[in-house]
Amino acid sequence: MSPPEVLGRGLRTADYDTPLPRHLIAQRPAPQRDASRLLVVHRRGERFEDRTFPDIIERLAPGDVLVVNDTRVFPARLLGRKPTGASAEILLLRPLDDRYCWEGLVRPGGKLKPGRRVEISDELAVEVVACAGDGVRHLRLVTTLDPEEALERYGRVPLPPYIARDDDLEDRERYQTVYARRTGSVAAPTAGLHFTPELLDAITRRGVRLATITLHVGPGTFRPVGEEEPARHALHAEWYEVPREAAEIVRAARAEGRAVWAVGTTVARALETVAGEREEWGEGGEGGEGGEGGEIRPGSGWTRLLIRPPYRFRAVDHLLTNFHLPRSTLLMLVAAFAGYDLTMRAYRHAIEQRYRLYSYGDAMLVL
Repeated sequence: MSPPEVLGRGLRTADYDTPLPRHLIAQRPAPQRDASRLLVVHRRGERFEDRTFPDIIERLAPGDVLVVNDTRVFPARLLGRKPTGASAEILLLRPLDDRYCWEGLVRPGGKLKPGRRVEISDELAVEVVACAGDGVRHLRLVTTLDPEEALERYGRVPLPPYIARDDDLEDRERYQTVYARRTGSVAAPTAGLHFTPELLDAITRRGVRLATITLHVGPGTFRPVGEEEPARHALHAEWYEVPREAAEIVRAARAEGRAVWAVGTTVARALETVAGEREEWGEGGEGGEGGEGGEIRPGSGWTRLLIRPPYRFRAVDHLLTNFHLPRSTLLMLVAAFAGYDLTMRAYRHAIEQRYRLYSYGDAMLVL
């Protein structure tokens, strides 16, 4: 569980303004998924180890549980033109009741008002139906194709904005985990990108159990916190499901004193959302302080849980994650888990040792 946090440190958004060198931002994935580096952060003793990703196997003990997120990224980015000929961009977020109707973001936002239309191809156009607040639009796909076929044919991989290139065929495979199954994300759960089928097989042969949850990652993962007080930040809701089987696997491990490993901040958020009594969180999984000893229960819905110092984790013992953007809620979650000072030291160490950063970058394991 998280160590006590020094009051006043890591509580303001400005505390997460750590500058990260642009030349360390990974623009492409490693040649092989598990060829990335692994910074091991020991909370006990506050020390670091520079390893390679396959070394994670030796940290896992028989009976431990590795929890993964099986969400799948869909080709959510649509590039087209307005009737004037000017370029326009659509980022689809999630389907509404009709498979042709979606929530999404548009660019340029000021020009694409209800009634406007963006031509993507001869077979696909997008009509702006209504404004839904916070920059979100209700959109309709205008096509004679099945919506999924239209997106597969004309949609682009929604690479993060800090990857300064167009997507290509390699991204169709590499910006997915090998266990991605349930379509719904506009960003990959990047901590899982390092696993290969062979590495997962070796982990299960070691006696480690795999548990699978789903959390569909929204665009808020790239949105910096603008408020000086993080609690005032409006976190986009993300849909999750913790199935009964996964909840039972985690509960059994806890009862046996085994460790629960969260592969990524998305897994940590989903597990913490369903930990303990639902009444303590309120509708939608909102919360801030947390507490020890929560019981994992199956559940699904929309979570806005913002995990930041001095949150106390209920469900997670070890956290595997990538390196995150300054002022991001993801960096705040890591600081809540590892402790603010240790997290900042780990990031400085990673920069000094030239770790590759962000989605296609290297990994960090907090024990």
